[in-house]
Amino acid sequence: MKSYFCLVFIAALQFNNTWAQRQIIPVNFSKVTVKDYFWKPRIEKVHSATLPVCMTYTEDSTARIRNFENAAQRSGKHKGIYFDDSDVYKVIEGIAYTLKTTPDKVLEAKTDEWIDKIAAAQLPDGYLNTYYTLKGLENRWTDMEKHEDYCLGHLIEGAVAYFDATGKRKLLDVSIRFANHFDSTFRLQNRPWVTGHQELELALVKLYHTTNQDRYLKLADWLIEQRGKGQGRGQIWTDKHFDGARYCQDDVPVREMTDIKGHAVRAMYLYTGMADVAAETNDRGYTQALEKVWADVVERNMYITGGIGSSTKNEGFTVDYDLPNESAYCETCASVGMVFWNQRMNLYSGEAKYVDVLERSLYNGALAGVQLTGNLFFYVNPLASFGLHHRKPWYGTACCPSNVSRLMPSVGGYIYNTSKDALWVNLYVGSETEVVLGEHKVKFAQKTNYPWSGEVELKVIPDSSRADFMVKLRVPAWCDQFTVEINGKVVENLRPDNGYLTVARTWAKNDILKL
Repeated sequence: MKSYFCLVFIAALQFNNTWAQRQIIPVNFSKVTVKDYFWKPRIEKVHSATLPVCMTYTEDSTARIRNFENAAQRSGKHKGIYFDDSDVYKVIEGIAYTLKTTPDKVLEAKTDEWIDKIAAAQLPDGYLNTYYTLKGLENRWTDMEKHEDYCLGHLIEGAVAYFDATGKRKLLDVSIRFANHFDSTFRLQNRPWVTGHQELELALVKLYHTTNQDRYLKLADWLIEQRGKGQGRGQIWTDKHFDGARYCQDDVPVREMTDIKGHAVRAMYLYTGMADVAAETNDRGYTQALEKVWADVVERNMYITGGIGSSTKNEGFTVDYDLPNESAYCETCASVGMVFWNQRMNLYSGEAKYVDVLERSLYNGALAGVQLTGNLFFYVNPLASFGLHHRKPWYGTACCPSNVSRLMPSVGGYIYNTSKDALWVNLYVGSETEVVLGEHKVKFAQKTNYPWSGEVELKVIPDSSRADFMVKLRVPAWCDQFTVEINGKVVENLRPDNGYLTVARTWAKNDILKL
């Protein structure tokens, strides 16, 4: 028992030390209590409605859990689509985020039951995929499009989240064994592999943060560098009607990318992984390419809602300014991906323009994907309809409901960042947090009626009578007039720098900062 707790404690220390290498660090959602009139009811609906419907369809109405049971017995048929395992992992991730803020012993026990079934399905060499286990293991790792690596990525994300929420290692150990299997099969053997549906890249960086094992960061970087060499989807699926290389962002090496192309969700996950790796390695080749592509997306290929990907044919992009309303695809998952990517762009750059896009995609593109009741979802989000487009409780391809289930309860993680001696306020959401700035622990309590009102109050409570640090307030791009007050007195001559107002002073307990 003692050794188990040592493992958990050491892993937590490693997680914190790894993040400390970055100059700007997001405040983990679990350290933020959301009390907002806009967000709190939506987050509570995930617990009361979204997760129950996702779990019902995962376990009872479809064969997703039964596939794991059959795979553990090495018998029976696989039912569903070859990437269905990923939905189970995403629901577990959503459960983990919810458990962190809303403990629920019944929900946790059910999740542990699922994890036991997942672990039982893992092969001795670490491989875990119900489709190939039941359809024929001789065909595993033969088709880059079959989402084996995509499922591994979501397994890692779910496992890291569940470990963070509960301290339980079982699913984390399963994900580590599968990641090691993948690494030994490809990178260490120098066999080419291009992820058909990107996701593993960003997940590996999370695993690196959790374990402090740099093999996972190196593997993420290796996967990114595989693209654009003619070894991936461009060879497997290209015909005169469809460019498979562009579809999977595999037509040019990543450092040569200049414009958005192909499948929208795949692109978002790739760019998120690139930004994650760049933040750890300071790879300017990655960041320069990402900045060019970002400008192309935002200036020429994004809807006013922050939605992206206008075409049903490729679930993605066509040509610049092709943004029809009624036939807009605007997949919910793509808007979720925009939130992920823009957060990472902000973390390595410190520029508020990325949070402007994050906010737009979060409040409009992603939120449109779930009804206020929490149990009905949009996969596609057109901007015009003749009344024939309605939300549904589930889809055959169920990536959007499960993505909503993990985004909503983690919203607190997008509100604040910290650097050595500054708190960065990115989103205006009624909330409380406590962070370390320099040698001080400081509590912050934010009150606002945003987005209906632009007034924001931030109470500052340092752990000593006085403390020196900065508060950086994001000025949204749509805002052309603002004032800042401290304890009722206007602060003069503040000018935004990279979209942030910096208020530096010696703070006393219960100082009130108003924007």
